[in-house]
Amino acid sequence: MDRLKVNIGELELQNPVTTASGTFGYGVEYADFIDLNRLGAIFVKGTTLEPRQGNDYPRMAETPSGMLNSVGLQNKGVDYFVEHIYPGIKGYNTCIIVNVSGSTLDDYVKCSERLADLDKVPAIELNISCPNIKEGGMAFGTSCQSAANVTRAVRNVYHKTLIVKLSPNVTDIADIARAVEDEGADSVSLVNTFLGMAIDAETRRPRLSTVTGGLSGPCIKPIALRMVWQVYNAVKIPVIGMGGISNAADAIEFMLAGSTAIQIGTYNFIDPAVSIKVIDGITDYLDRHNLKSVSEIIGKLEV
Repeated sequence: MDRLKVNIGELELQNPVTTASGTFGYGVEYADFIDLNRLGAIFVKGTTLEPRQGNDYPRMAETPSGMLNSVGLQNKGVDYFVEHIYPGIKGYNTCIIVNVSGSTLDDYVKCSERLADLDKVPAIELNISCPNIKEGGMAFGTSCQSAANVTRAVRNVYHKTLIVKLSPNVTDIADIARAVEDEGADSVSLVNTFLGMAIDAETRRPRLSTVTGGLSGPCIKPIALRMVWQVYNAVKIPVIGMGGISNAADAIEFMLAGSTAIQIGTYNFIDPAVSIKVIDGITDYLDRHNLKSVSEIIGKLEV
């Protein structure tokens, strides 16, 4: 199926359909539902230098056409991943990409270094939507300077494919994309979740323990599409698009807007086999439109 192959920098994916970090565990959780070897890539859940407990419950809330989460990057830390999880997933015939998160610049650098030597992890995705605890808690990805700083620091120690995941909670996402491109990012992925909140009117209490959380799902798709299109027109590196994708038509819209590959997130919870249906749907689209390769639709929005 060479017609579905795409390249993210030097990294070749067998198709453009990947699963988003935090919605697909480490992949093994979905092995009963789909053939994981058919995926373009699996972005495994957010991994930090030290173990994290995550936030108090409740930390998920359903909203119209979407959901809020404030899980808080619960994970057992990068050493546990390397020693216990990686051996069980490295045999899959798909790209395993680790989402790297941190609270300080040093966290990102050390976590990335720890992953650099894993043969079957050809790329990392830097989650710069994390609060920078040394700079007053503002997310790394909300200013060009801090986004550039973290990208530069990791680029210096990590020499495989570096994808930077952009926060949509900014004034101009294209500026942030250009800043990380200038510091050596091989690709940008977007969008991460939008800051939102939900309230229980009867109890007058927030529905999340943290009050606010990240909004995802079909409700964010029009905004995500717009941001992907803006970033595609601002940078030369490949864009990986996500935000409310629930079927092949959604995925194709993101590719027309400029995405070389896409991630499916929230919809994995609704239909665990959605990613395979999207792969088949893209193939069907190429057939119906007499297209030889998926590359013929990337960025081909006619304006």
